[in-house]
Amino acid sequence: MGSQNSAAKDPLSTLEEALEGGITHFQLREKGKGALTGTALRDFALRCQQLCQSYSVPFIINDDIELAWNIGADGVHVGQDDETASQVRQLIGDNKVLGVSVHSVDEARLAIQDGADYVGMGPVFGTTSKTDAKKPAGVEEIIAVKREFPQLPIVGIGGITPENANQVWKAGVSGLAVISAIANAIDIAKQVEAFQLSCKEGIGR
Repeated sequence: MGSQNSAAKDPLSTLEEALEGGITHFQLREKGKGALTGTALRDFALRCQQLCQSYSVPFIINDDIELAWNIGADGVHVGQDDETASQVRQLIGDNKVLGVSVHSVDEARLAIQDGADYVGMGPVFGTTSKTDAKKPAGVEEIIAVKREFPQLPIVGIGGITPENANQVWKAGVSGLAVISAIANAIDIAKQVEAFQLSCKEGIGR
């Protein structure tokens, strides 16, 4: 989530409600119209980080490697159009989490070679949270990557809701990344619980 993703609600309140509800990781994705920059972004990132630390939840920054390094974030997530994962791994060292967005078995293979700890795959369904999102790809590529690299943690992203999440879990993901489904929920804690239940249903626990 970024500062623009929680509509009229204070984004820090949204984050704290999600943390209280039981999210397991948080990625700061500050992009798009009205995105914070400079000192305002750093201040917002630090407040998000402090909240995450108070709940012992890893704090990951999307794309902004310099910001992540400067404030000591737990990790960085990069896309195919950003710096290469191997370059990022060299910059952040071996002790930070590195996530990479991939869309195929070949991209997943390269991400692993470059030192990725996990990959993000999507958009699984149509999404309104990203203006630059590719066309929905469904779960087929997730299944293909999981078959080829069974030990690789995969995070599904894009248009995922508690109602459709179980088919993403069944494809073999280790987690789900969502923005609007939680940020725009009337009862955030209840929505997080619904995602947790979808995990149990989707993987037959």
